[in-house]
Amino acid sequence: MAGVFSNTLRLPHSHPVALCSSSILPRRRLSTPLRLHPAPHRLRGLITRADPSDETVGQPNVVTEEKSDTATVSQSTGFAEFPNKDINRRIALASTVLAVGLFVTTRLEFGVSLKDLTAYAIPYEQALSNGMPTVVEFYADWCEVCRELAPDVYRIEQQYKNKVNFVMLNVDNTKWEQELDEFGVEGIPHFAFLDKDGNEEGNVVGRLPRQYLLENVAALANGAPSVPHARVVGQYSSTEARKVHQVTDPRSHG
Repeated sequence: MAGVFSNTLRLPHSHPVALCSSSILPRRRLSTPLRLHPAPHRLRGLITRADPSDETVGQPNVVTEEKSDTATVSQSTGFAEFPNKDINRRIALASTVLAVGLFVTTRLEFGVSLKDLTAYAIPYEQALSNGMPTVVEFYADWCEVCRELAPDVYRIEQQYKNKVNFVMLNVDNTKWEQELDEFGVEGIPHFAFLDKDGNEEGNVVGRLPRQYLLENVAALANGAPSVPHARVVGQYSSTEARKVHQVTDPRSHG
């Protein structure tokens, strides 16, 4: 006799049904379709992949943004590293202008020497005859204060050179012995301020603020009847240290 096996399956809204071997019971169509629930492990898998708290969600977007930022930085860096020719020309022009300005400034502030002042100075005889007021500076090459004040004298001279004569007389030159006595030069630098007729209005001796010299020169240029600083003495070098030498050129005013 063929063996009989049975199993019980619960259907919704129905009584248990016994399944038997086809060799014993005829096949019968079920009026109610079977409703099978998905396997629990599949459902958990779907929930896990859809869980927004999963760290892997959105990872591709993060990588894309990082690559985009990197590309942007590389692009901006490329512009800074490879300027065009127009920018190069502008940089070269600006550098040239800056270098020239620095050279001129350095020349005015530090590079002016007594030799430069002497080269630009007007001969004493010419200054007394051209009808302009005059500033006479008595100096010496060995005079430390004279060298120190040279840049200030140069700037003032450049400002008023069209209105005032600037004369340089070297106290070591025996040619100026009479002028040394006439102006009472005992210390240098000695600045004598003469009106347009050659009359002395005042003098400034030694190391003093630039303002003293500037205000006196401005008064001469404006035709004032007197200078604001008629007799001022600062730290100076004594003329007793003179190194007298003979005149090599009668026309020399140094």
